[in-house]
Amino acid sequence: MENMWNDRTNMSLLTDFYELTMGKGYLDGGNADKIVFFDMFFRDVPEGGGYAIMAGLEQVIDYLDNLKFSEEDLVFLGNYGFDEKFIDYLRNFEFKCDVWAIPEGTVVFPREPLIKVRGPVLQAQLLETALLCTINHQSLIATKTARIVRAAEGRPIMEFGARRAQGFDASVLGARAAYIAGVAGTSCTICGQQFDIPLSGTMAHSWVMLFDNEFEAFKAYAESYPDKTLLLVDTYDVLKSGIPNAIRCAKEVLEPMGKRLLGIRIDSGDLTYMTQKARKMLDEAGLTDCKITVSNALDEYIIRDLISQGACIDSFGVGERLITSKAEPVFGGVYKISAVEDESGNVIPKMKISENAGKVTTPCNKEIVRFYDKATGKAMADVLFVVGEKIPEGEPYDIFDPIETWKTKTLENYTTRKLLVPIFQNGKLVYEKPSIGDIKNYCTKELDTLWDAVKRFENPHRYYVDLSPELWKIKDDILHNFRKHKQ
Repeated sequence: MENMWNDRTNMSLLTDFYELTMGKGYLDGGNADKIVFFDMFFRDVPEGGGYAIMAGLEQVIDYLDNLKFSEEDLVFLGNYGFDEKFIDYLRNFEFKCDVWAIPEGTVVFPREPLIKVRGPVLQAQLLETALLCTINHQSLIATKTARIVRAAEGRPIMEFGARRAQGFDASVLGARAAYIAGVAGTSCTICGQQFDIPLSGTMAHSWVMLFDNEFEAFKAYAESYPDKTLLLVDTYDVLKSGIPNAIRCAKEVLEPMGKRLLGIRIDSGDLTYMTQKARKMLDEAGLTDCKITVSNALDEYIIRDLISQGACIDSFGVGERLITSKAEPVFGGVYKISAVEDESGNVIPKMKISENAGKVTTPCNKEIVRFYDKATGKAMADVLFVVGEKIPEGEPYDIFDPIETWKTKTLENYTTRKLLVPIFQNGKLVYEKPSIGDIKNYCTKELDTLWDAVKRFENPHRYYVDLSPELWKIKDDILHNFRKHKQ
């Protein structure tokens, strides 16, 4: 079936208005076809973490592959004063950019391009808003999810956040990103339909409250779903009512049918205490195979504490704090020009300079090379190279901090991988989109390449993202020339 979250009818106006005003200015000045390079990157990992997860590329691809302007769009823009010359340009718009990206599910780090665009400046500039909102959102949710999944130490996480997400797209695409980063499934039915993600869900408190008593509610549900009965036991009193009635349902309803009680869910109260007591009661009743699921505003810190306190929990339902990345709900990716091509094809570096050191960008047409330790398979460092530079092939290679340049390290016994892969060439899609299952499996393997110290929640080890000597010199020369001319 058609995937409505990929093949939208028309998303061409998903752009900030200044992209269009600049576009008209480029056209008026004869610069519309000037070839430029843009990098989409982020400056800081949310919540002070050690890494992020790249997500959202599939939706970017489909946006770019369907980018066009309808007559309705053109009439709308004409009403805002754009002249016929610019309207005609948009009417005949044909995407001609080259695009490279880091595949979804890859672990990524600040200041390295997640997406690189080369093409006519009017086109490349127009892409900014759609690329940023797509990659920022899904990468944020995937990054938060990876933390939550890590805290659960192998116990399944179900994504339960649709009702608390900021709108339709956030609920569906947030659940997609969460699945990439490791949740076992989602409660969001349309996400399951659109992206072939496993669904989970049983009953709400309203089901229990509809019946005259709790046992009758459990009995009715078990009779409807004898092979997958999971009962919500905290509507009235977990230990005095919920668990006893669940046990009674197992004995009087399910076992005579030759079925077993699959599990219980607790959604409130002291989850450590409740699950310990519930486990004891279930085991004493011979229901040692009955699983215990908990929910209720969970995140990685609460899950970590529950496990460390000895809570008897088999799986978690996580909603609002995952789907909104509550602790830090902004990923902070930006889209900046990095180079311009002259008429002879020479690439001229461009760099944003700021009083805020964190906003100074890295110039040039770049590629990212990841170094892996041959003995362990762990990632050692990422280095940004100017395209065309010789990439090390196993010989000892010195890296250095781009700011505190006296801090150096020699990499040895390594293999390398270029992270950016071609997505579009001259506007034509050349990338085969992987399945959601393949992306999820790839993400799991990617996380395994990081040392545990990088994955710590607090004060993680800083992963090295350095510049090649050639790239560092280009950047340093631009800064020195700017200071000299400023004086």
